Amino acid sequence: MFTGIVATVGNISRIQPFGAGPDAGLRLTVDAGGLPLDDVALGDSIAINGACMTVISKTASTFDVDVSRESLNRTAGLDQPGEVNLEKALTLADRLGGHLVSGHVDGLGTVRKLEPVGESHELVIAAPRELAKYLAYKGSIVVNGVSLTVNRVTDSADQCEFSINLIPHTIESTTLKHLRTGSRVNLEVDLIARYVERMLSYQAAS
Repeated sequence: MFTGIVATVGNISRIQPFGAGPDAGLRLTVDAGGLPLDDVALGDSIAINGACMTVISKTASTFDVDVSRESLNRTAGLDQPGEVNLEKALTLADRLGGHLVSGHVDGLGTVRKLEPVGESHELVIAAPRELAKYLAYKGSIVVNGVSLTVNRVTDSADQCEFSINLIPHTIESTTLKHLRTGSRVNLEVDLIARYVERMLSYQAAS
């Protein structure tokens, strides 16, 4: 589990394909930046842009993860070198500064707008229609591993747009500052909302 509070911005510094076929996955070497790795063991989980990955090897300042083609097809930002948001798995002694996050990407969103509004920025994202039922005013959403609060939701026939206010600290401390119109982002809906939807759908079918 994670909190959606990004610990540092790292960098995918090396990509090694497992093979030449279309189903080949990738091995990523990630420069951990300011993320301490002294307490990270092989097999531990680290969220990379919101996607939970398993550490398979490490040095004092880097770690490697294997990403399957299935995961690559369902996420954004893990198939090329560049900056990524990093967070180590939550321990029972940590503060829950964001919200409970599983590190399982539910879908890909598309940035519609990122513009300054006063001292902050407004981020508008189009989400797949199937995620609309989990998005609510003042509810939680994870975008590229960052726990954020939804300010507005607008539904349409084929998608759902939601708006987020990004404070200066979030812009400065995460990779969200690099987003542009058309950028693809990893989305994870609120864990509690997912269970509520399951309970309601089960009751309706009973």
